[in-house]
Amino acid sequence: MEAPENASEGVPNADEHAAALADANADVVQMPFEAALAELETIVDKLEKGSVSLEDSIKLYERGEALKARCDDLLRNAEIRIEKITLAADGKPKGAAPLDGK
Repeated sequence: MEAPENASEGVPNADEHAAALADANADVVQMPFEAALAELETIVDKLEKGSVSLEDSIKLYERGEALKARCDDLLRNAEIRIEKITLAADGKPKGAAPLDGK
């Protein structure tokens, strides 16, 4: 049995899928950490319960990947900015040093 000539009609190719995914997750790059984390937790809950269709599960998973990447980026940036306070011999703050001591 042969597949119809237009069997792939309506099925996006890899480039179209990537573009659609980027459009669907465009708002993620502007989200604050707390909002991204809260949405990610909601997605994980839905996926763990299995309460969504396969197609919706795939979309949620892809959204979750974008949200996780956003949270990772924000945390990495926060770590870079964190400084530890250095103390003088008398115990009073004398300045700041990078968290990793470099």
